[in-house]
Amino acid sequence: MRVIKRSGEEVLFDAEKIENAVRKANVATVETARVTEEKIKEITANVVSRCDKVKRALSVEEIQDMVEQEIMAQDAYQLAHNYITYRYERALVRKANTTDKQILSLIGRQNEEANQENSNKNPKVNSTQRDYMAGEVSKDITRRFLLPKDIIDAHEKGIIHFHDADYFAQPMYNCCLINLEDMLQNGTVISETKIEKPHSFATACNIATQIIAQVASNQYGGQTVTLSHLAPFVDVSRQRLRRLVTEELADAGIEVDSERINRIAEKRLKDEVRAGIQTIQYQIITLMTTNGQAPFVTVYMYLDEVEDGQTRDDLAMCIEEMLRQRMQGVKNEKGVWITPAFPKLIYVLDEDNIHEDSKYYELTKLAATCTAKRMVPDYISAKVMRELKGDVYGCMGCRSFLTPDRFTDTGTFGNPEKALNYKPGVHKYYGRFNQGVVTINLVDAACSSNGDMEKFWQIMDERLDLCHKALRIRHEHLLGTPSDVAPILWQNGAIARLDKGEVIDPLLYNGYSTISLGYAGLAECVYRMMGVSHTSEEGKKFGLAVMQALNDACTKWKKAENIDYSVYGTPIESTTYKFAKCLQERFGIIEHVTDKNYITNSYHIHVTEEINAFDKLTKEAQFQQLSPGGAISYVEVPNMQNNIPAVLALMKHIYKTIMYAELNTKSDYCQVCGYDGEIQIVEDETGKLVWKCPNCGNTDQDKMNVARRTCGYIGTQFWNQGRTQEIKERVLHL
Repeated sequence: MRVIKRSGEEVLFDAEKIENAVRKANVATVETARVTEEKIKEITANVVSRCDKVKRALSVEEIQDMVEQEIMAQDAYQLAHNYITYRYERALVRKANTTDKQILSLIGRQNEEANQENSNKNPKVNSTQRDYMAGEVSKDITRRFLLPKDIIDAHEKGIIHFHDADYFAQPMYNCCLINLEDMLQNGTVISETKIEKPHSFATACNIATQIIAQVASNQYGGQTVTLSHLAPFVDVSRQRLRRLVTEELADAGIEVDSERINRIAEKRLKDEVRAGIQTIQYQIITLMTTNGQAPFVTVYMYLDEVEDGQTRDDLAMCIEEMLRQRMQGVKNEKGVWITPAFPKLIYVLDEDNIHEDSKYYELTKLAATCTAKRMVPDYISAKVMRELKGDVYGCMGCRSFLTPDRFTDTGTFGNPEKALNYKPGVHKYYGRFNQGVVTINLVDAACSSNGDMEKFWQIMDERLDLCHKALRIRHEHLLGTPSDVAPILWQNGAIARLDKGEVIDPLLYNGYSTISLGYAGLAECVYRMMGVSHTSEEGKKFGLAVMQALNDACTKWKKAENIDYSVYGTPIESTTYKFAKCLQERFGIIEHVTDKNYITNSYHIHVTEEINAFDKLTKEAQFQQLSPGGAISYVEVPNMQNNIPAVLALMKHIYKTIMYAELNTKSDYCQVCGYDGEIQIVEDETGKLVWKCPNCGNTDQDKMNVARRTCGYIGTQFWNQGRTQEIKERVLHL
C-alpha cells in the first residue's frame, strides 16, 4: 500500500507513523483522559484495515481523517481534540510557504502527481520541470489572491474543477483554430522577423510548424490547423517546377514537350509534398514548447473546405501523404516504428468520400487502414454536423468546438480581429478561440442529494451558479489584456492583427470566442439517482434532462452577457482520479457510483458496460448533440488490421449517426524483448497498477512504448492510478 504525501511524493505506507502521532496526542492529554497503549495499537490497526480496503494510494489527509474517526469511535474525545489541534497547528506551519516542498519534490523527481499528471509530458526533463515549477507558483498565487474562497473550497473538494490554475496567473486562453491562411497568404512575424508569403509547398510547411510552436508557447490548450490552408501552395510549387523543368530541358537541348514537362514536374511535386508533410510530422513531434511538451496540435482534413477541381485534388494528395506517413509511424530510440501522440488527425466524412462510388473513396479506405494501425484519424460526420450546427468546421485539439458563426447578410462578426483574409458574408472559424473551462462534478451533485430528486435539482442550480461565477472570473481575467503579451496571437495573425497596445476585449464577446461549462460523470450521476444505466430508457430520460439543464444555464448566461457559454464534455485526464478520490472521501464507497478510482468522461457509457460498437455510437449520439461545446465518442476494438471492411462499416455508421467519433485500439512495444503485442496492466506487490510486458515481464516504463487513447487524444507517457484502472477495465465493443 502506498501514500501520497502533501508534496505529491508517493511513498510506502508506514503504520508506525500513525501510531506515533496518536501516542504524541495521547501524551498531551490529561492523564485521566488518556487511552491505554493497547487502545493506541487498536486504533492504528483499525486505520490500517480501512486503508487496505481502498484499492488506491491514499493521501495523508485521508488517513488523518480516518485516525480522527477511529479515536472518536473509542469515545476518547479529549484525545481526539488534541489530535485535531495538532493537525491544525501543523497546517498553519505548512501554510507559511505553500510551494517549497512541491517544487523540491519536482526537482527530486519524486512528485507522483506531476509524474502522472499529463500522459504526453515527461516530468523528468528540465523543460517540463521548469513548466511545472512555474505552475506551482501560479497555482499558489491563484489560490491565495485570484480566486474567492468558495471557488477554491469547491475546487479542492472536487465539487467543481477550475482548470489550468497552473497557467491562470497570466492572461492566457485555452485553445484555438489558427488562421494559418492569413499568416501564409499575407505574411506574418515570428520572433520579430518578417516572414513573407512562401513560394513553395515545402516552405509553407516549414513556416506552419514554426507558427504552431509559437502558438503552443502562448496558450495552454490544443490548437488546430487545416491542410486546406496549405493545399494552395501545392500548385505554387507545381508552376515553379514546370518552369524549372522547362528551363532544364531547354538547356539540355531537349525538345520541349508539355506532356513530358508536366510528367516530370508532377513526379518532383509528389516528392516535395512528401517532404513537406514529413516536415510537419517530425517537427511537431520533436519541437519542444515552453510548457515542456510537443505542441498539442490537430491537423484537420476536409476535402470540401476548398473549391472543387485542382485545389481539391491537391488537398487530397496532401491528405493521402499525411495518412501514409502516419500509418508508417515514427522510429523510437531503438529504431522501431511506433505510434506517435501528435499531430492528432481528423478526417471529415462527406458525400464525396463515404460511398464506394465516391470520387475520394480510396482516400477513406486509406484512412480506415491508418486507424486500424495507429488509432488515427478521428472522424467528423459532415452530414450530422450540418444537422446539428448548420455548418462543418474543425474542433480544437482538446475536442472543444466553437459555437456556429452568427452569420448575417453584412458578414459574420464584422472584422474585429482585423484579419487580412476577411471576407464579408463568409463564415468565420479560423482565428477564433476558447477562453477556458470550469467543470461540474455531476456525481457529487447526485451523491450530495442522497437520491432525492428535488434536492438534486436544487443542488444543481447552486453548483451551476458556482460554475458561472468561476467562468466569469476566467472571462474577466482576460479583459483588458493588451495585444503585446502574445504578438504571434494578437498582432501577427494567428488570432488577430490588432495594433500594439490594443486590448483583446472585442474578441471576448459577440460569439467570436467561447467559454466552456465542462461536465463529468453523467453515467455515475444517473445510476446514483435512478439505479440504472443511462443506456436504459428511464436512465436516458433523466440523463438527457441533466444535459438539457446544462444547456439551459448556458443559454441564460449567454443571453444576459453576450458571451458564448457552451456545454463541453471535459476530457478530465488526471481530474478523473481527483474527482473519484474526493467522492470516496465525502460519501464512502457506493456500488456503481464511487467504487472506482475514476469517474466516466462526459456522457460516455461506462467503460465496463457490455454493448456493441454500433449501439454505443447510436445511444451516445443523443447525448453528444447536447454537448455542443465539445465531445467525442469512441468504441474500443481489437486489432482490426486484417478486418478493414469492419472499420469502414463503423465509419459509415459514424457518418449516418454521430458527429464526432473514433476507434480505440492498442499500439505497444517492449524495448527489452521486442514484443509488439498488448502490454498489460497488473497489480504489483503494493497493490499499485503497473504496466507489464506479458512476454518478458518488463515493468520499467522507461523501457516500453505504450500508446492508449485516454481523453480523445493519444497518450504515451503513462497515467495516474485512476486513469490506469479505467484503461484496464475497458470492455471491447466489437
